[in-house]
Amino acid sequence: MTFSVIAAFTIILVVLTAGEFVSAKTKAFVPSVFVSAVLFLIGFWTFLPKDIIEQGSFAKPIVYISMYLLLVHMGTLMSLKELLSQWKTVVIALTGIIGICLLTLTVGKLLFGWETVVAGTPPLTGGVVASILMSKAATDKGLTSIAVLATSMYIMQGFVGYPISALCLKKEAKRVLGIYKTDGKKSNSAKKAVNFTPRKKLLPPLPEKYQTPYMILLKLGLVGWLASLIGPVIHVNDFVVCLILGVIGCEIGFLEEKALNKANAFGFLMTTLMAFIFANLSQATPSMLKQIIAPLFGIIVLGVLGMFIVSLIVGKLLGFSKEMAFACTLTALYGFPADYILTHEAVKSVCETKDETEYVLDDMLPKMLVAGFTTVTIASVIIAGFFVKLL
Repeated sequence: MTFSVIAAFTIILVVLTAGEFVSAKTKAFVPSVFVSAVLFLIGFWTFLPKDIIEQGSFAKPIVYISMYLLLVHMGTLMSLKELLSQWKTVVIALTGIIGICLLTLTVGKLLFGWETVVAGTPPLTGGVVASILMSKAATDKGLTSIAVLATSMYIMQGFVGYPISALCLKKEAKRVLGIYKTDGKKSNSAKKAVNFTPRKKLLPPLPEKYQTPYMILLKLGLVGWLASLIGPVIHVNDFVVCLILGVIGCEIGFLEEKALNKANAFGFLMTTLMAFIFANLSQATPSMLKQIIAPLFGIIVLGVLGMFIVSLIVGKLLGFSKEMAFACTLTALYGFPADYILTHEAVKSVCETKDETEYVLDDMLPKMLVAGFTTVTIASVIIAGFFVKLL
């Protein structure tokens, strides 16, 4: 079935809006990304064409542009000091990956066999690259069902990660809001008073009349382009470099704070990215899931249990609440932009004023973003490169 471009676009937005509606009605108890994923899956199994996302013009070129611009923008939401201070988050996220491997390679091996857990574990640690590497390795060895498992693991893990993360983040948001209401208001007011006087930066700000959407997007594009050139040279993923350069660009005054919001482009770019994420569900046919459902969900359950145990121990040692520590490790199941959206939904569901929302977001969002990059963008690729040799 083929739709016109505007019809396909509208259908996609109906599904995404339905997810937000349910999330708002349930106060983020049921996250929007989970609802949208279920609706897309049902749609792909019934009446939606497999390429509905591409028919709606959410194809790879615009998606990659969105990724570069959004991740540079995310850097403008954090200070350099804040980014460097997230070393505890990195440690928790990495130990969460270790927790996954410990249980899947021991208990999982006994239940499902060595080849199954070796192929299924790297995609569980996050990232499409890990899924592709393991699927190709299994196919090269003639292990067709194992290759299907590797692909399905990447596609289906979010169904477990979304609702558990939503619960953890909502509890954490309530905890941080409680701190704000008891003794955080004064410190937040003092922080705002300091921030009200602009810090002197290396580059003077552009006059207001030149801070147009074109100019802001141009500067974001230049930083993203620079990241794409630097990334391969230093062997770091382009998107990680985008975040780092976004922080630096904002610190020196080249980029505006909350750049995409000022360019009025954030909403559309995020919509583009979310639509493309769900395109992967078109591969998950009922027959595919029936074939590998036991090891698929068995490995996911073991992985999540491993993350929970490790995050409980390490999070306590590093001063994180158990909910925040667990949520940081769970980013391995979805990464960006779901980590951003789930955090925002949780915070909006418990906060009533703008000051409350800003305070809680400032505490939670940097942790989730850094955790997501640590697990999905960095650790999963390293894990996959090692596990390919074990298959």
